[in-house]
Amino acid sequence: MRKTNAYLLFCSFLSLLLSNCDTASSLSDNAGVSTRNNVLFIMVDDLGWKDVGYMGRRFFETPNIDRVSKEGMVFTRMYAGAANCAPSRACLISGQNTPRHHIYTVSSSERGKSIHRKIIPTPNTTVLADEHFTLPELFKEAGYVTGTFGKWHLGEDPQTQGFDINVAGGHAGSPGNDGYFSPYNVPALEDGPEGEHLTDRLTSEAIAFIERYQDEPFFLYLPYYSVHTPIQAKDSLKAKYAAKEGNEKDVNTVYAAMVETMDHNVGRILQALDQLELTKHTMVVFTSDNGGIRSIATQEPLRAGKGSYYEGGIRVPCAIRWPGKIPPGSQNDTPVTNLDFFPTFSEVLGLSKPHKILDGQSLLPLFRGEKTMARPLFWHFPIYLQAYNPEEDDGRDPLFRTRPGSVVILDQWKLHEYFEDGGLELYNLAEDIGERRNLADSEIEKRRELYRLLQDWRASTGAPVPTELNPEYRDQ
Repeated sequence: MRKTNAYLLFCSFLSLLLSNCDTASSLSDNAGVSTRNNVLFIMVDDLGWKDVGYMGRRFFETPNIDRVSKEGMVFTRMYAGAANCAPSRACLISGQNTPRHHIYTVSSSERGKSIHRKIIPTPNTTVLADEHFTLPELFKEAGYVTGTFGKWHLGEDPQTQGFDINVAGGHAGSPGNDGYFSPYNVPALEDGPEGEHLTDRLTSEAIAFIERYQDEPFFLYLPYYSVHTPIQAKDSLKAKYAAKEGNEKDVNTVYAAMVETMDHNVGRILQALDQLELTKHTMVVFTSDNGGIRSIATQEPLRAGKGSYYEGGIRVPCAIRWPGKIPPGSQNDTPVTNLDFFPTFSEVLGLSKPHKILDGQSLLPLFRGEKTMARPLFWHFPIYLQAYNPEEDDGRDPLFRTRPGSVVILDQWKLHEYFEDGGLELYNLAEDIGERRNLADSEIEKRRELYRLLQDWRASTGAPVPTELNPEYRDQ
C-alpha cells in the first residue's frame, strides 16, 4: 500500500511538473521567446520620415524597405530619442533618456557663436559609460551572439559594451571625406578593393556573420553610416536620379541615389535570411536615428529637420517585421520612441532587470493589436545646435536648429519649453502636424497640464536646466 501511494504521489508530482513545463513553454511562445528568434536591427543615419517609398514619396526607390513594411507593421509616429546622432543612439542602446546618460549632442554643447547664446549650456558627455547595462549585453545574457556593423558613435570600441564582433564601429560620426568608397576612413575595417562602396561592404560583413552564426540566436545591429554626409553616391545612380522626373520636393538627387544603395543592401540581407531559412525566426527592425537634413530632403509637411525638436527632427520612419507575431500590412499610429526597444526586447527574451531603469514601454501589446493608454513622451536638450542653413532649416530662429529647452508629447498634443526666455509653444499635431499655429495662449488648461508633466518629469530624472547667463551674449 505504501509503495502504491508513493507511486501515485510520484505520478501526480510528475504530471504537475510536466503541466507546468507545458504552461511555461506556452507562455514563452506567447511572449515570442525562442532560441531561434534572432533580431536584425537596421539603423539608418539621418534618414528622414518621408524618405522611403512606403511613406508616399515615390521619388525614392525603396522596394526592399517597402517589403518590410508590407510584411510587418508600420509605425507612423515613431520618434527618435533625440534629434541628432549620438544622443539618439545612446537612448536606444541604454534604454534611458538623455538626463540619465548625459549625452545631449555631438561634441561640445556650446555650438554656434557665443554672442548668440544667452545662457551657458549644460556640459555634454560624449561617451556612453561602461557602467550602463546595454542592449547588446541584454542579448548576451540571454545567450545570443552579438555583432555590430557600422556606426557606433558612443565610444571607441563597442566590444566594451556587449558586442562580440565589431566591424567599422568607433567614435566617429561619419565616414569622413570620400569615406563611402575604399580606401576607408573608418576604424575596425580593412580596406577593400579600390572604389568598393562602404554600405555594400558592411552588408557583406553582416551576411557573413549571419552565415557563420545561423545555428545560434543572434542580435545583429546594422547601423549604416549612410545616408549621413558627405553626400556621395555611385556614378550610375547619380546619373539616374539627375535625369529622373517627379522630384516635386527638390530632393538632392545624390542623396536619393544614396537611399537606393542603402535599400539595395537591405534587400541583400533580407535575401540572405530567406536563403538560410531564417526569415520566420528573425525579427527585422528598420528605422532611423533622427530626422533628415531639411536642406537635403525636406520633410514637409513636418517642420524643420535633424537637430530640431520640431517633428521633422525627431519623427522617423519605422517598420518592424516578425512573422507569426506581427500581422503583415498593419499600421500603428501610437506615439512610440526608440526608448521602447529595450523593454520590448527584454520582454521578448523573458529577462527582467529589476535594478535597470528603463524609460520606455514594451511594444509587444501593439504588435498584438492591443490598445494602450496614452503616455507622455519627453525630450530634454539643455544645449545649442547651430543652424545648418538659415534659409532652409525652418527653426524657431535662423541662428540655431535647437536652443536649450524640453519637449513633451501626450497623444496629439505637443509642448515646447525654451529656457532662455521661458517661451512655450503648444501644438495640436492632429490638426497642425507642421507646428505652425501656437495654441499656448488659447488652450491654457492643456498648456498647464503638459507643463506640469514636463516639470514633474525633469524633477524625477534630475534633468539639468541651465540658468547661468553668458557674459559674452549680445542681444540681437
